[in-house]
Amino acid sequence: QADLAESGGGLVQPGGSLRVSCAATGFSLGYYYAVGWFRQAPGKEREGVSCISGVDDSTYYADSVKGRFTISRDHAKNAVYLQMDSLKPEDTGLYSCAAEAYKGCPMGPGTILNDYWGQGTQVTVSS
Repeated sequence: QADLAESGGGLVQPGGSLRVSCAATGFSLGYYYAVGWFRQAPGKEREGVSCISGVDDSTYYADSVKGRFTISRDHAKNAVYLQMDSLKPEDTGLYSCAAEAYKGCPMGPGTILNDYWGQGTQVTVSS
C-alpha cells in the first residue's frame, strides 16, 4: 500500500536541531513529486512550513523558518527531509508531510498537496 511516514521528531532544547524524515513506501518519491511539510500546534491552525517543487526542485519556506530550516530529497532512501536548526519553542507542533505528483508549489510553503499524507511526528522544543 502506497503511503508516507514521518519520523525523527522528539524533544529538543531551544537552539537545538532535529531532522525529520518523510519516507515513501509503495511508490517512488521522484523529482516530479512536490513534497510539503506542515505543522500544527495545539489550538492553532495547520500551517505550511516548506515545499519542494516537483516541477523545478525550487524550495519555499515560511517566513518564520526561513534561514533555519532546509528541505531536501534523498532518492536513495526514497525520502524527503526537513533539517531544523536553531529551534524555538514556537516551532513545537505535529509535523506532517504531503506529496503530489507533477506539481509545483504555486502557493509557496502553504501549497496543498493531495496525493499522499502522512500521520505526523511530534516535535517539542522546550527547556
